[in-house]
Amino acid sequence: QVQFVESGGDLVQPGESLTLSCEAFAFLLSSWPMAWYRQAPGKQRELVARIGVIATYTDYADSVKGRFIISRDNIKNTMYLQMNSLKPEDTAVYYCNRHTPLNSWGQGTQVSVSS
Repeated sequence: QVQFVESGGDLVQPGESLTLSCEAFAFLLSSWPMAWYRQAPGKQRELVARIGVIATYTDYADSVKGRFIISRDNIKNTMYLQMNSLKPEDTAVYYCNRHTPLNSWGQGTQVSVSS
């Protein structure tokens, strides 16, 4: 069955960087448009970044544009989210999934930005 496993979250200070990873099992990341989502406490899950089947296509939420970079390693079947200049409002649980999400949500990885 399809499984997404997110990792790389941590507690960091504002302005620092983190890189999240998303490994996929029983699913080929390169065959589908993929995305990173996040859910902050008390808020709905939101789309953060997406990457097309052709990896040169990327798109970002306005709130992270210019700070986050989504990428994919087809050999490792792994997707990444490089997050720079982190802000307290980036604090959330981050998930990966197909851009049109499957029901197979992973556990997510917690990113906390605080001084």
